[in-house]
Amino acid sequence: MARAAMFLYSLGAYGLFLAVFLYLIAFVGNLGVPRSVDVGPGADTATALAIDLLLIALFGLQHSVMARPAFKRRITRIVPPAIERSTFVLAASLVLALLFWQWRPLGATVWQAGGGVAILLWSLFALGWATVLLSTFLINHFDLFGLRQSWMHLLDRPLVPLAFRTTLLYRIVRHPIMLGFLLAFWFTPHMTVGHLLFAAGMTVYILVGVHHEERDLVRSLGKDYVQYRRRTPAFVPGLPGAQGDLPVQPEAPLHAGR
Repeated sequence: MARAAMFLYSLGAYGLFLAVFLYLIAFVGNLGVPRSVDVGPGADTATALAIDLLLIALFGLQHSVMARPAFKRRITRIVPPAIERSTFVLAASLVLALLFWQWRPLGATVWQAGGGVAILLWSLFALGWATVLLSTFLINHFDLFGLRQSWMHLLDRPLVPLAFRTTLLYRIVRHPIMLGFLLAFWFTPHMTVGHLLFAAGMTVYILVGVHHEERDLVRSLGKDYVQYRRRTPAFVPGLPGAQGDLPVQPEAPLHAGR
């Protein structure tokens, strides 16, 4: 594949990601889109539960499998390394788009807030998305979404691995991107059963995904990440860091923000 074509591929994957990310905000917040967590085709409760759980599981499986170093080594036998990350981004965006399209709402109300409480919950919802976006730039937004890799390949320059850094939010918690998603998924003035299912399912994925990611980071970064893990909480500022040690095993370099 020509260098320019690979860069255009990465641009296309990134453009699709931006569209899907913006739709995700509207989907979770019920912000005037035709399909959202509480707006969509009807189904009986059992069918809706089965479909929604399958969609969440598919999203979690795609992310967990494609993010592992072993899978990345295998897929780069098929696609050039310069677009491996963009391929991950493209697959993730398509799976999320499928979730938007096929999600079945479960509209029974769990809680309904008004007045000042509603304003607070909307503020935390917005803070969550802002945290997600800011955190991607703190670790290198364009590397995270595959553009740096294909751009350096287009220029025929070596891709220098990014140094492990803990700036701003990463000094407070180890996973500010995931913390942002948790805030955005859970804080809403109107929580329905369907929204609760979505938030709970995504939370399970985040916890499982972070567990596997940290094992990869310890293997890649060694003692630097072990020490960072000990002193910095995963999600909640002010809590102690992880006490247990993960085994330190050398492996190929891994992007710390994946």
